[in-house]
Parts: sequence; C-alpha cells; structure tokens
Amino acid sequence: MPHLILIADIGGTSSRLALVGPDGVPRDIQIHRNDDFAGFKPMIEADLAQRGPGVHASVGGAVLAVAGPADEETVRLTNRDWAFSKREMRRHFGWQKFAAVNDFQALALGVPALAAEDLLAVGGGVAEPKAPILVCGPGTGFGSAMLVQIGRTRHVLTGEGGRVRLGAADSEEALLLGHMVRELGPVAVEHALSGSGLARIHRILTGASLSPEAVITAARSGEAAAGETCNVFLRLFGRIAGDLALITNARGGVYLAGGVSVGLAPLFAGSPFRAAFEEHPPFEARLIEMPVHVITHPTPGLIGCGQFGGRLARTLKPGLHVV
Repeated sequence: MPHLILIADIGGTSSRLALVGPDGVPRDIQIHRNDDFAGFKPMIEADLAQRGPGVHASVGGAVLAVAGPADEETVRLTNRDWAFSKREMRRHFGWQKFAAVNDFQALALGVPALAAEDLLAVGGGVAEPKAPILVCGPGTGFGSAMLVQIGRTRHVLTGEGGRVRLGAADSEEALLLGHMVRELGPVAVEHALSGSGLARIHRILTGASLSPEAVITAARSGEAAAGETCNVFLRLFGRIAGDLALITNARGGVYLAGGVSVGLAPLFAGSPFRAAFEEHPPFEARLIEMPVHVITHPTPGLIGCGQFGGRLARTLKPGLHVV
C-alpha cells in the first residue's frame, strides 16, 4: 500500500532525496552527485533501487524541489541541462501525487521549522513576528524567495534573483565588473555570487585558477589572497542581500542559504558583509534592525519538501496506481 512520498532537493551539482510519511519528517536521506546520472528519471530510479525491494510500491508520490522555475509543465534546471514533464514524470513512476517546486520555495517553507542550532547569526536586531522573510544565497547559482504570512497561512513568492543584472557600487567593484563584462558580456548576480563566481573573482584578483572549495579552504586557513577574495565576495553578497531585503521589506529576517554560504560561514564575522548589507542610504536604520542568519542545517530544502510531502502522504489512496 502506498503511504510514503519521495522528496528531493535537486541542485545544480548534487541532489538530496528522502522519504516522508504523514508526519512530514524526512528519513533515509540519500545524497547523489548529479554528474553520475543523465537526468532526473535515472537518478530517481537509482535512488529507489538503493532503498531495497518493496520500497517502490510504498511510494505513492513525490515532491521535487528544483534549482530553476517550476511553474510550467516542463521544468528545467537553470544551471544543468536537465528537464522533465510533470505529467510524464508522474505517469512514468505511477505516482498518485506529484508536485514540483523551486528549491528556494522549499527552503523558505522550511525556515519556520529550523532550530537555533541550525543557524549562525550575522548581526541585526529581533525579527518581527509575521513580517516577510527573505531567503537567498549562492550555490551552483544564486536563488531567492520570500515567505509571507497572510492570516494563519504562509505563502512563498519565488523569483530569479540570481539573474538580475549586477552593478558596481565603487571603483574596485567597477574594475572587477569590467573584467567580467569582457569575459561574459552582460553580468548577472550569479556570475559573481555562486561557486563558479567565487572562483572567477579569485582568478581575476590573483591570476590563480582554483576551485571554489579550494579558495574557501585557503581563506579559512588564513591565506591572505584567498581571504581577500572571500571578503570581496562577501561584500558583494552583503550588498545584494541588502538590496533584496529592502525590496521584500524582510523585517522577519534574512536567511542565507546555499553551499557557498555554509562554506563561508566562519568568515562572515570578520568580513564586510554586514556593513555592505546595511549601507543603503537613506534606509540604514531599517537594515540595521533586520536579523541575518546563515542556514547551517545540512539538508534545509528537505525540511520544506517534507512538510509539503507530509500533506500529500495523508491523501494517498490504497492500491491506486497511475498509468
């Protein structure tokens, strides 16, 4: 009898899959590198096979959080050549229930369930109850979403904040942006604020081609050039997060997500991030009061997917198979 929902947080680089029942709590989490698969279906098939015999029959639906827009029939990852049709995905696996959401929509849905130990504070005051919440941050790309409460119901507004154009706030940023324009043409936020963006900034500043992981590791060990790269990155990140916080009036708090945010978490305190976040005249006072946290939970997207999946699990019907 189907009683479980498969949930997945599918990024540009890796994917995290788990199962939930009516309680909405993710369990049996498995992590896959996307490079090991040709697309969504092979990865999900492999994941279900790894869970052992009988599991496939117990799964009656799925909630997939994807790193890209999810509001059309055909869903495509922004930074990987993967796509699926919602109808075909449901038919292929025989699921009763199926939903696709933007990955930052899932993150935003999960924010209220995060505990203090899942967060690292980066300054600010006290969040206003029921005020808008902003979730944003760099990973393979740069995502953003807004959580608002209307009455007793929370709603998520998603967008593509990583694809807006990046500008310069001072002469140093103008020089950096000039290099990027020559390489890329029109520069979007995620060309700088992403894993590849961090590596790009380091190469422009130092001439050295390192992976983003290597830059972060070097900076955390005290290497000066890598530390300067991370400071430039975090200053840009602070400014863009401040821009988005003003646009969304995020008095309920700003939550920084994505693998790059987690990797840089120990460096925020000594960086220009907070000053750049607040430096938006004439609204510095408003931004000074906004609390900012880095989400350090290892699978925060699955928390929001789990809440959604739990609701779907409670509606599964015995014996029904979609063909």
